[in-house]
Amino acid sequence: MGAQNILAYVGILFAMASYVVYATDPTQLQDFCIADNNSNLFVNGLFCKNPMDAKPDDFMFKGLNIPRNTNNKLGSNVTLVSAANLPGLNTLGISMARIDFAPYGLNPPHIHPRGTEILTVIEGTLYVSFVTSNLPNGGNRLFTKILYQGDVFVFPQGLIHFQFNVGKTPAVAIVGLSSQNPGVITIANAIFGSQPPISVDVLSKAFQLDKKVVQYLQSQFWMDNNH
Repeated sequence: MGAQNILAYVGILFAMASYVVYATDPTQLQDFCIADNNSNLFVNGLFCKNPMDAKPDDFMFKGLNIPRNTNNKLGSNVTLVSAANLPGLNTLGISMARIDFAPYGLNPPHIHPRGTEILTVIEGTLYVSFVTSNLPNGGNRLFTKILYQGDVFVFPQGLIHFQFNVGKTPAVAIVGLSSQNPGVITIANAIFGSQPPISVDVLSKAFQLDKKVVQYLQSQFWMDNNH
């Protein structure tokens, strides 16, 4: 293969690599893209409405100051503000949430497959943790901290994490997320509450549990505290 052909081939590879990079994480092509939540079409993201039809309300969400109901098994309630209820967030790559905790309430172990989370404690005291992915020498490392009012903690994208109110009074946290749709997978719900259920044989072997224990766990009501 001649030198010119080699250079041409390398150039094509770079062009393809650049295309893949921009195709997976494109930059904005306009000031904003108000989500059209009434569209019946499904795409990777949300369709935009005509920017000439934009109004101030498209960029505002009301009520994040209102305490949420934490009277449930977990003692917590997550209120997500995303492009689904704040259309002006569409294509901007961010979202946020308010988390309310009853005394000793828990936001159970979960992951955000598409976003990093940064949390600020507004009221109360939280015990927070995340677990690393599998380490080269085996095992997983736990990072944990007790947070007080005004403290900030970050949970890297895709890692299992949780927050637990260790105080005798309610707690409130505000979080930012690096995606307009970070997604959430609650570990216990996904494993023991999926429909159709995961095979009892698989779970009993994976967790080294008696099959009756797995069946009992699968029979429980696995609630979702995200709203």
